Amino acid sequence: MPMVIDAKPAGDTDQVCEFGLCDQFGPEKVVYVYEPRCGLRGIVVIDNTAVGPAIGGIRMTPTVNTREVWRLARAMTWKNALAGIPHGGGKSGIIADPRKLTLANKEILIRQFARGIETLFQYIPGPDMGTDETAMAWVRDEIRRSVGLSTVLGGIPLDQVGATGFGLAVSAEVAQDFAGIDLKGASVSIQGFGNVGRHAARYLAAPERGAVIVAITDLAGTVYNSRGLDFERLIDMMKQGTPITEYKSPGTQILHGDAYLDLEVDIFVPAAQPDVITADNAGRLKCKLMLQGANIPCSDEAEEILYERNIVCVPDFVANAGGVICGSVEYHGGTKTTAFAEIREKMRENTAAVLTSAKELGIKPRAAALLLAQERVTEAMSYRRAN
Repeated sequence: MPMVIDAKPAGDTDQVCEFGLCDQFGPEKVVYVYEPRCGLRGIVVIDNTAVGPAIGGIRMTPTVNTREVWRLARAMTWKNALAGIPHGGGKSGIIADPRKLTLANKEILIRQFARGIETLFQYIPGPDMGTDETAMAWVRDEIRRSVGLSTVLGGIPLDQVGATGFGLAVSAEVAQDFAGIDLKGASVSIQGFGNVGRHAARYLAAPERGAVIVAITDLAGTVYNSRGLDFERLIDMMKQGTPITEYKSPGTQILHGDAYLDLEVDIFVPAAQPDVITADNAGRLKCKLMLQGANIPCSDEAEEILYERNIVCVPDFVANAGGVICGSVEYHGGTKTTAFAEIREKMRENTAAVLTSAKELGIKPRAAALLLAQERVTEAMSYRRAN
């Protein structure tokens, strides 16, 4: 059995306060899970469960750390509250590089981690960066609770159906008017072409929306064509292990490094790592609308710069809530059809509410979203026992 070390309550931990995430909302619990025999090092943060048991993904990367998990868990608290689902916020991380693990070794780590969180009944894990429906099946086999499962297990596989990407596209339908663009024919640059980025491309470019995907960036580089890219071909190349930088078509340019930041587009979708957009590079963006597909992809200072430049920035816990809405529907026994109907309804309502409030109050969209989310969590907390 993995070793589980339950940290002190967050209010007694100087480090949590130092990170700026120790306040009246949480975190409620920080847990470390170790199994030295297989090299497992895991982190769990249950931030706030006033609305219901926390739901949030298991992130597996070599650089994930406690501070990142804390930030992601807090984002889930706001995301779930704003989405109107009966769940609080939590997140977890496994420090490992999934690209360097054999499938068998990855399974060992995931199963050991699941055993370590078995008694954390207030946390429901789902897929995140580095984990998928297979990983969630292993978790379910160990502790009987997870979301993002395959259809054969009665789940709604988030990576296959593209719930987060669909939600981004719905958010774009609402945000286009606030950004002064027409989604039909709008140029789109997507940074990160994993499960979120790929499906965002598909749903944004669907005939009913008609956006044009002109730039796609991954670790290999950026493929850019002002007339549009055949992103389905790029998806096939990635499945075959071919770098997207080998894509060939008339007018296509291959860019490297962070040159994608300098492209003039209507919509920019960061859909990869945290903190991609910072105060150092936010001034280079030449878009009218940013849809945050990744979690915490943009620093507070960067969002302030974007706001001053009149770039409409739909924050992560608004724009990418499609995945967790889908996970909640699955957890409560719903179907894919039900999930997509819920995503459409909630994403339209929340994006409109946040951007309208931001415009009326003259504040950043993130500030407006936080006001709405905090109001809901505060009300939920008021119904708790005092002790």
